[in-house]
Amino acid sequence: MSAAADCVFCAIVSGAHPAAVVASDDAAVAFLDARPVFKGHVLIVPRAHVPTLADLPGPAIGPFFTAVQKIARAVEVGLEADGTFVAMNNKVSQSVAHLHAHVVPRRRKDGLRGFFWPRTTYADDAERDAYAARIRGAL
Repeated sequence: MSAAADCVFCAIVSGAHPAAVVASDDAAVAFLDARPVFKGHVLIVPRAHVPTLADLPGPAIGPFFTAVQKIARAVEVGLEADGTFVAMNNKVSQSVAHLHAHVVPRRRKDGLRGFFWPRTTYADDAERDAYAARIRGAL
């Protein structure tokens, strides 16, 4: 897949749209999020335009996640963060339809608890096991 004409992330990858790029290799480009959760929030995108993780070709998965791993380490070390939060949306809540991983610097007691999603529980073990079986069945 090549670049999509109307994709801002493809424009960043090509250099046609400005961004604070922190890393770039043959597999991915990493740049600061324009609307960070915390300062130093990085987005990592594959060079090729793919909308979601399911669309990323198998051979590209390893190199892409290697880039995500390197950025997570660099954010922690470079920003002296206590850790990182690594996340990815697919379709729902995906503001740009180009696969991207978020690496957000975290500090203890930074106030992020519960920010991203509400928590729930299963009614019982049978309901939990039924969900697991449905996912296994789709593999």
